Amino acid sequence: MNPSGARFLFLGTGTSAGIPMIGCSCPVCASTDPRDQRTRTAAAVQWVDESGKDRTVLIDAGPDLRIQALRAKLTRCDGIVLTHNHVDHIFGLDEVRRFNAVMREPIDVWADDHTMESLQRIYKHIFEKHNNVNDSFVATLIPRRITPEMVKHAQPITIHGAVFTPIPLLHGRLPVLGYRIDVPRPPTMDAGVDGAAWPFPLAYCTDVSAIPTESWARLRGLKTLVLDALRDRSHPTHLTVQQAVNIAGEVGAPRTYFIHMTHDLPHEETQGRLPEGMFLAHDGLVLG
Repeated sequence: MNPSGARFLFLGTGTSAGIPMIGCSCPVCASTDPRDQRTRTAAAVQWVDESGKDRTVLIDAGPDLRIQALRAKLTRCDGIVLTHNHVDHIFGLDEVRRFNAVMREPIDVWADDHTMESLQRIYKHIFEKHNNVNDSFVATLIPRRITPEMVKHAQPITIHGAVFTPIPLLHGRLPVLGYRIDVPRPPTMDAGVDGAAWPFPLAYCTDVSAIPTESWARLRGLKTLVLDALRDRSHPTHLTVQQAVNIAGEVGAPRTYFIHMTHDLPHEETQGRLPEGMFLAHDGLVLG
């Protein structure tokens, strides 16, 4: 772990098809800039708890989770918080069985009712293990429901001292969740030099087309905003780059990082036209 004791990892920053896309030879898909190679959007939060133990929580578990975990050298998973039930955000959940094996512990999975129902339908071999024909190697997960009351009243999820507060968002007509993440700052941390790099509180808002009125209060006082910015052209379920820039300006966080990009956005060119304090994220980027 880094000296500050906490960091935020962009495991993936691409849209549902990933980049390069299958069968595409456009300039971004053919780019040799590693920042243009985007696996499906996901993230991780790492910190040292009050007992001095390293902790890692995943945000979403998409189909690229295995390669993302290997690339980031993840060796444990102390919890998973999910934003919604779409394929590119949950179809890597089976991969966490390796963390079970390494840690010899079950893993809590937090999701709203709609997402949890999808998980329990898709992953019956995990959640109804007793019905499997063979006693095979599957993940050991503990379902934790984020109830409508928790979302409405901003009731936080506390995982080994780190706090994940659900933020209601809209992905087209589908209600989804973002998270405001607060990690306790180590008492030995220098508030000057070290504090400048401290990324928390951080709000993670992927797959967004609109922010409900009641959610704006949960976006105040951030150090970092992570926000959907699919492409320049309009889309019914995602923000455009300009819409994301406008929202970031309203939120007013010192730093904003855009995620969930298509192959329409070459990294270097797009970054060159973003306002000060706003950045196109890329796979492998680490804050903290």
